[in-house]
Amino acid sequence: MMDESFVLAEGPWSHRFVGANGSRFHVAEVGTGPLVLFLHGFPEFWWAWNDIMIRVADAGYRAAAIDLRGYGASDKPPRGYDGYTMAADVTGLIRALGERSATVVGAGAGGMVGWAAASFHPKLVNRLVVLGAAHPLRLRAALFADPRGQLNASSAVLRFQVPRFEHVLTRDDAALVGELMTKWSSPKFAVTDEFGDYAYRCRQAMQIPQAAFCALEAYRWVARSALRLQGYRFVKLMQRPSSVPTLQLHGALDTAVLPRTAQGSGRYVTAPYEWRLIPETGHFLHREAPDVVTGEILRWLKTPS
Repeated sequence: MMDESFVLAEGPWSHRFVGANGSRFHVAEVGTGPLVLFLHGFPEFWWAWNDIMIRVADAGYRAAAIDLRGYGASDKPPRGYDGYTMAADVTGLIRALGERSATVVGAGAGGMVGWAAASFHPKLVNRLVVLGAAHPLRLRAALFADPRGQLNASSAVLRFQVPRFEHVLTRDDAALVGELMTKWSSPKFAVTDEFGDYAYRCRQAMQIPQAAFCALEAYRWVARSALRLQGYRFVKLMQRPSSVPTLQLHGALDTAVLPRTAQGSGRYVTAPYEWRLIPETGHFLHREAPDVVTGEILRWLKTPS
């Protein structure tokens, strides 16, 4: 059984635990300056950003990468994986870290949380960068309108609705986690030593007690809430255009969230918005093309809003 200490890897960053929104979160932090808060996706943990956060810190920023609720060394409560709560986690952490606002950078599922945080709390999110994540309403529409495309691409995620699927996810040293990461990565990246090491770390982190269950709960909430008042209210709130300047980066070879699904998310943003399709990268473009992604993040941080 894997222990939470596995994710507390040593490096130029410091580890701390911060209370926010009624839970305790693990934060890896480096640098000083304006806060840039990094959110990982599924099936990752804060290590998703270990390289990029150092580069951002070296450029004069305070870079903080968190373990989302239910992941890594953060608390793993049985509830709270709805879009409202996870967005409030982000803004609560910004306050708990002593800041009035921050730039939020989110990948995959973390990007979806970023979209919600920017929509619900625009005064606390001053800029947003999303990677491999369509606006929640774009993704929702594509699941219905594009059955041969996005619905088929999401087939693996739809299996997460099966009760006790967390045991399938962690079986055989979390082999399925590695299979999903291989499927969602570009073919070129999936055969590298860098990918092998990263997939190993993610497989181990997913075997921390309760982590797999909690990770799946966010996807289960989406399905459970679809026909409930809570889900209806979430959709109505997300229909309000975001006033936060947003940069959207997407891998041209992303097979988890298709580029054609993500493209068009700008219709939900009234502030400055840019779309960048990154060639030869898949869903984990922050690991596949860190130089390009870092450059885009730093450019966006310096772009007048």
